[in-house]
Parts: sequence; C-alpha cells; structure tokens
Amino acid sequence: MSLLAVDLGLRTGLALYGPDGRLIWYRSHNFGTQGRLKRGAHGILNNIPDLNILALEGGGALADLWSREGDKRGLTVRRVTAENWRQQLLLPRQQTSGAKAKQHADELARRVIDWSGAPRPTSLRHDAAEAILVGLWAVLDAGWLSQLPAELKA
Repeated sequence: MSLLAVDLGLRTGLALYGPDGRLIWYRSHNFGTQGRLKRGAHGILNNIPDLNILALEGGGALADLWSREGDKRGLTVRRVTAENWRQQLLLPRQQTSGAKAKQHADELARRVIDWSGAPRPTSLRHDAAEAILVGLWAVLDAGWLSQLPAELKA
C-alpha cells in the first residue's frame, strides 16, 4: 500500500509515502511539455505497483490528466488546494504571506524527510517540498496517521 503526492505543473513535484505514513522518496521532474507529462505520468504510475492513493495539489488540465491515469488504475484520487493543506499543517502566523508560507513549508518538508529517515537533499526544490506536504496531508486524511507526529509540529 502506498500513496503518491503530486504538486502539479510541467515541473512536477512527487512524493511517495508508505502505509506507515512515512515518506519513502521525493523528487522533482521537469516534463517540459504536456505531451511528455502525459507519458511521464503513465510511466510513473506504472512503476509503483502497490499504489492505492493519488493525491494532487492543483486543478485544471494537468490535474485532469493525472486523475484519468489514476482512475484507469482504480486508485483513490484526492485533490487538495495549497490553502487547504497549509491550513492543516501550518500555524496561522506561518501563513501571513506567501513567502512566509513557502519558507515554513520548506522547513516542515525537511522535518518530514528527517522524521521518515529518507535521504537528505543536497537542495530541495519548492515543487518537491510541496509534494511532500501534500502527501503528509493525504496520509492524515486517509487515516494512515491519526495525528501529526510531535516531531513535525512547529
């Protein structure tokens, strides 16, 4: 059982979580075009045989593309906005500006990496950090974690 979180865009952030609610891997991929993204999404989902949930941040044509690929595989597809996951994972004072929210999101993503025992990044791209937090929101939403672990609280 696993969950893939996707921060949508031609530059896509990806984060895979296991059934214990911990991050397994994360990455950023620049697809460049919608055609390459469509082929890439197909390949990514095919390479995760135990995938159950696909969590997407964003909407529009790219979300529809990922949703269709998830539906073909019988996955549970969840969509969330940045405002929704930020409300659950960040304190109100950490969201007073877009720049402040991004800074705190990056810090929280790094704590998730450490807490999960995933390899530390040499640099953490914003889209990968957002995918990590979309995934954290989704494992809480799915009940894989009953609450935010104490090590991840601000």
